[in-house]
Amino acid sequence: MTDSHEMGSCPVPSNSQGQIITLAHGEGGKLSRQLIEEVILPVLGESAIGSQEDAAVIELPQNRIHISTDSYVVTPLFFPGGDIGSLAINGTVNDLLVSGAKPQWLTLSLIIEEGFSLAVLRDVLSSISRATREIGIKIVTGDTKVVPHGAVDGIYINTTGVGISFESVQMGSRNLQPGDQLIVTGPIGQHGIAILSAREELGFEPPPQSDCQPLCEPVKKLLQADVSIRAMRDATRGGLATVLHEWAGSCGHTLMIEEEKLPVAKQTKAVCELLGLDPLFSACEGTMLLAIAKEDAANAVQALRESEISREATIIGEVQVRKSAPVTIRRLLGIEQPIDEPVGSQFPRIC
Repeated sequence: MTDSHEMGSCPVPSNSQGQIITLAHGEGGKLSRQLIEEVILPVLGESAIGSQEDAAVIELPQNRIHISTDSYVVTPLFFPGGDIGSLAINGTVNDLLVSGAKPQWLTLSLIIEEGFSLAVLRDVLSSISRATREIGIKIVTGDTKVVPHGAVDGIYINTTGVGISFESVQMGSRNLQPGDQLIVTGPIGQHGIAILSAREELGFEPPPQSDCQPLCEPVKKLLQADVSIRAMRDATRGGLATVLHEWAGSCGHTLMIEEEKLPVAKQTKAVCELLGLDPLFSACEGTMLLAIAKEDAANAVQALRESEISREATIIGEVQVRKSAPVTIRRLLGIEQPIDEPVGSQFPRIC
């Protein structure tokens, strides 16, 4: 794995008008967080009531609903293991699931470039239809816009999801306590490496596969096991490292992981070693990180492994009393090192 310090040199350019937006601001790392905390939220003020979790929770007289929205601008549109259509459905559904809600309804908005192929559009829509049927969720409203050639890269998709809270589930990264166990549900970094390989036509055989898939079954197994879930998050932009830093900042503790316990697919590991990348900073689209009370961790892993999607679930570390660094990794030789928060991403446009 490469030294994470190499990831941090991404200066924010400026011009006579002051700072400008860079691609790194949209990649889920430190600059994304700064943009939200220092620009967007202060300007919106009281208009913005949501937290910075993956979905907002709205209190209603009878129950609570969760709302999540996301825009998908991935390139290429089709990649091994998925496409922009399945990604748009699975991504928003997973955001609802890890926030503690059962997905119920979706909106679908399409922004299409003039000259875009109708045959390709039908393929994208067919993928969307398959994904919604498999999950059992309905698209209840939507919108379509066509913009001049060159204004977008083929097609962009926005989905907003609405879900209803699971009963008796109260989660959030502020709930993390020393001793809680950190669990991942499968190999990390697969989606980012699949996108990179397809976009750059690297020619690996077989090609790296994205883990683009819904997390409905693993979450269902966890709920049935009745374990104490502190927090859940799908490790998308910025990968596992970004989620660990967000959680550490929220709970005020140190999150320590062990390198030898990190599940990394052979293909992902090989590509990362060849290109000098680190799977900790590469996106997942069907793998989540969980914090589970220590006494329930073994039961949680057992429950997760009952699902084909999360059969490789494993404990990778724990929450500790805050040390000098918010996130650390114990290397193979036993040395514990800090993991820097990624500023941007190793590669853009992964979702």
